[in-house]
Amino acid sequence: MGGIFGTISKKSCVADLFYGTDYNSHLGTRRGGLATYCEEKGFVRSIHNLESSYFRTKFEPTLDKFEGATSGIGVISDTDAQPLIMNSHLGRFAICTVAKIVNIEELTQHLLDKNMHFAEMSSGNTNPTELVALLIIQAKSFKEGIENVYHHIKGSCTMMILTEDGIICARDSWGRTPLIIGKKEGAHAASSETTSFPNLDYETEYEVGPGEIVKMTADGIEQLRPANKKMQVCSFLWVYYGFPTSTYEGRNVEEVRFTNGCNLAKTDDVEVDCCSGIPDSGTGMAMGYAAGKGVPYQRCIAKYTPTWPRSFMPSNQSMRSLVAKMKLIPNKAMLKGKRVLFCDDSIVRGTQLRDNVKVLFDQAGLKECHMRIACPPLVYACPFINFTSSKSAMELITRRIIEKFEGDANKNLDKYATTDSPEYKKMVAEIARELGLTTLKFNTIEQLVEAIGLPKCQVCTHCFDGSSEYTLHELADD
Repeated sequence: MGGIFGTISKKSCVADLFYGTDYNSHLGTRRGGLATYCEEKGFVRSIHNLESSYFRTKFEPTLDKFEGATSGIGVISDTDAQPLIMNSHLGRFAICTVAKIVNIEELTQHLLDKNMHFAEMSSGNTNPTELVALLIIQAKSFKEGIENVYHHIKGSCTMMILTEDGIICARDSWGRTPLIIGKKEGAHAASSETTSFPNLDYETEYEVGPGEIVKMTADGIEQLRPANKKMQVCSFLWVYYGFPTSTYEGRNVEEVRFTNGCNLAKTDDVEVDCCSGIPDSGTGMAMGYAAGKGVPYQRCIAKYTPTWPRSFMPSNQSMRSLVAKMKLIPNKAMLKGKRVLFCDDSIVRGTQLRDNVKVLFDQAGLKECHMRIACPPLVYACPFINFTSSKSAMELITRRIIEKFEGDANKNLDKYATTDSPEYKKMVAEIARELGLTTLKFNTIEQLVEAIGLPKCQVCTHCFDGSSEYTLHELADD
């Protein structure tokens, strides 16, 4: 995944840019970057690796280099090094993206065949943000260039472009990832997360629509391209990677999670002593479940945050597994002899959950472990955004179980994805058995969409049911 923040002001913007970008840190763990502009210094850029540290500690000591800047963009990225600074016939500009480009090799070859070259390589591969920049400068204007990106990439791309006279903000053509604009006296800001706004005194002013392009200055915003009529915003914004205080499409993350848990509780007949959330994204759902079920909410598991805040994780998978275990500490005093229902956002591989459940029974003395999941089973890998580090569908526990049952991990996927079908029930029962759970229940697509509060046609649920109204690359104009 990743998050971006940009701001332009009539006075220094450096503090707002630094803290606003930092408030996107839960969206990525690999690299962070800032780029600023002022007339005296021109463009200034800094990029740091975040795999062994945090954004704040890497950038805070060197903020003086940006002194005097009145506009800037920042990014937290799980993929490439960015922002990039370009010089082209469109002028000098800096660019950052939140993107997943499925056909990156095809587009790279297309540009090489046109005698273009790539200067920025990420681990020996094409830098997606540079690819986007090169597609933009094929056109006669930034608007036409961004539309060129929309027409060519398969996947998704939301971006900010810092120019000498403003910041151009463009949301993915299907609106799969958000981009929201805030305002305060003498300044505007845009962010992936509205969480960036309150402590910096910005008020949410405008939500950039799917495919919409706007130019932001300190005085206001100018629309360069209207929004598309259709949208497929990612449902995992509310389930997993969105910060609790953020709001997208008018729906607050914590409110959706609470509603999701409350609605699930009303259809659940299990008897338990208390309800607990798996920190952090399961907490809001668990509070809602407790309210809907009329059982106590208790913190049976705590997350150790002093050394592993937010979603910071190493890139190495074996270390990720160890850190995942180290971060969550069971409270034996609250667990021993209890029938506890836990709420979590999702089950991807299942490895971490299996290990945690074993600890709860063997070391904490738990009597029963009931698990409730905020979303349906993940049966399909996401081709649109990078919301997990999974490299293939076979990393999903559902696919491994389907292969076990069918001898083919791709067989009868529609049946396994259909709630309460014989295949679905068999799959869920096997997941529960493998993870050592007393009972397991997933939310339904209908309940999740109801909690989000948007029409089903505007919410992407591809990873649950394989459905998407639209192709990977089809532009959303009617």
